[in-house]
Amino acid sequence: MPDVPIGALFAFLAVLIVVSALCSGAETAMMALNRYRLRYLADQGRAGARRAQILLERPDRFIGLILLINNFANILASSVATIIALEFWGEAGIAIAAGVLTLVILIFAEVAPKTLAALEPERVAFPAAYVIGPLLKLFYPIVWVVNLLANGVLRALGIRPEEMEGLSLSREELRTVVQEAAAIIPKRHQQMLCAILDLEKVTVEDVMVPRHEIVGINLDDDPPAIVEQLQSSRRTRLPVYRGGLDQVVGILHARQIPRVIATGEALDKEALEKQLAEPYFIPKGTGLHKQLAHFQRHKRRMGLVVDEYGDIQGLLTLEDILEEIVGEFTTDPQTLGREVSPSTDGSYLVDATASVRDLNRSLHWTLPTGGPKTLNGLILEALESMPERGTALRISDYTIEIVQTSGRSVRTARIIPPPPAAP
Repeated sequence: MPDVPIGALFAFLAVLIVVSALCSGAETAMMALNRYRLRYLADQGRAGARRAQILLERPDRFIGLILLINNFANILASSVATIIALEFWGEAGIAIAAGVLTLVILIFAEVAPKTLAALEPERVAFPAAYVIGPLLKLFYPIVWVVNLLANGVLRALGIRPEEMEGLSLSREELRTVVQEAAAIIPKRHQQMLCAILDLEKVTVEDVMVPRHEIVGINLDDDPPAIVEQLQSSRRTRLPVYRGGLDQVVGILHARQIPRVIATGEALDKEALEKQLAEPYFIPKGTGLHKQLAHFQRHKRRMGLVVDEYGDIQGLLTLEDILEEIVGEFTTDPQTLGREVSPSTDGSYLVDATASVRDLNRSLHWTLPTGGPKTLNGLILEALESMPERGTALRISDYTIEIVQTSGRSVRTARIIPPPPAAP
């Protein structure tokens, strides 16, 4: 090209490299944008964010345009560099031009702009969106043909671009986001948010008060015994039954207790029954997140958990669910201390009636929680028979030795946790 000055060719080559750099940076910046922050900024009225959000609704079109311009610029730059090299070094300059141009494009049109875009995606993507939008309309016919062919290849591989997954996070992904936000979310709040995410994995029988620990009023008892129990009770709500717990007739609220015990020795059981609220039953296996919604919908704070035969298995309160989120705040803080006694050799002497979930949460253990709810049940399930004193077994790397048995259950066990993992 003898009619084109060498200076003009160098200027044109520089322009092509700049165009390639802008395309590379825009592509990386757009794909590196935080979609949730982008949605927030768009809702706040940021014009650049709104334009970028529109472009990312169909990333195949945006990427098709960017790659069309970028590849055209790179190929044209290669041709111009070859012409310049021929002017200076003849045919030997072709190899020189290929090597030098590859290095220049790699540094100035790929690595540097893409690194900048990855570090500052908003500063690059939002201004670029103002340019990309009009260009997409201008070159839409070409981009449409390119996308048609490219999407055809993807469909042949079993991928349908129009069915791309939307803006959503799984529970585990959201947990990771919460845990990585330590700089802006206090640790206590992180624990609460993660506990909320775990509610879907926990059922009512995981946190309920088991049947044998339910405190209630038996209408078949003598009036003085009922009055004494009402006076000494520290619970807000008491189930009232006749004969056995499965014959529940209602729930007595604490605010009704003074009115009931005012009759003293001459307790009128019929009058007591008039103060009772209708019992509320919860099917066994109900998830905590669903039961929390049920409590709110039915304006309830306590329910009795029943199995498929209608037999009562336990008692659940709203406080039990809240404790799963915020931690224990209504129970006796010394309860676990009475159930677990650490030894100097690193083992723990544990009351076998202790909840496996409570042991895991308080001692940071990883005993299995998918089956039995108590340590006694966990041991019996593993052995499939009633163990004798001194029997030892291993569950999930925890060595468990039977210390004391009583009748058909284990009373006390010694647990040796696995050594901590090496850093």
